[in-house]
Amino acid sequence: MQYKMLVLDMDDTLLTDDHRISDLNKKVLLEAQAKGVYVVLASGRPTSAMTAYAKELELDLNDSYIISFNGAIISQAKDDLVLFEQKLTVEQIHDLYDYSVKMNTHIITYLDDEIISETDSEFIEIEKEITGMPHLLVSSFKDYVDRPAVKCILLKEPSELKELEEDLKAKMPHLSVSMSKPFFLEAAQQGIDKAASLHFLAQKLNIRQEEIIAVGNAGNDLTMIEYAGLGVWVDNVTPELRDRADLIVASNNDDGVAEVVQKYILN
Repeated sequence: MQYKMLVLDMDDTLLTDDHRISDLNKKVLLEAQAKGVYVVLASGRPTSAMTAYAKELELDLNDSYIISFNGAIISQAKDDLVLFEQKLTVEQIHDLYDYSVKMNTHIITYLDDEIISETDSEFIEIEKEITGMPHLLVSSFKDYVDRPAVKCILLKEPSELKELEEDLKAKMPHLSVSMSKPFFLEAAQQGIDKAASLHFLAQKLNIRQEEIIAVGNAGNDLTMIEYAGLGVWVDNVTPELRDRADLIVASNNDDGVAEVVQKYILN
């Protein structure tokens, strides 16, 4: 099979634990693009927290794309032009806030390239570190969030948050809900996930499903892993998902992405 698109989750997949693209991963991804393969970044991150990595990989020079906010936005790497965007309504965001209060979780959303919350926590600090975005603490989340936003994240100790995933799915079936990290439970508009946005992009580029490789590590990657012609986990995948892909490669710290590229694209 000649693959035409490689779609990569970022945190804990492409990036090492210290949020870098390894020299080997960068080298082979540049080589893949030189062969005409689209390299697409697909992350739960906001777009602004992905663009520096996209430029490092020369996605802008190769007319490629960024899938951000778990699929809620698709943009062109070369000029930031938004091709697709879907937001939560104010009512949905406020309902999520009420649920978070009832379940004693923290909740964040994003407005004007800032992380918005009413509380602070070690998990919000992790999101600040990952994204590099400023954090605005507000006195009233519902008063401040008075317009649509792309997604919300509920944050709590992993042992407690995992139990809420199925409960939130049951109580709000009109939303797309997934775990991106053990302490991040993400909610977006219904039908929004990485696979749906990948399908949109594949149709735009006239690329068939079987010509796509997707690589990830967590629950919010599952839909694109199952959608792609070759779905791949890195070895540090969430344990309960290990049997839900076609292939498992080395971990994010051991150049798992490069292993895929070398074997299936550069061979």
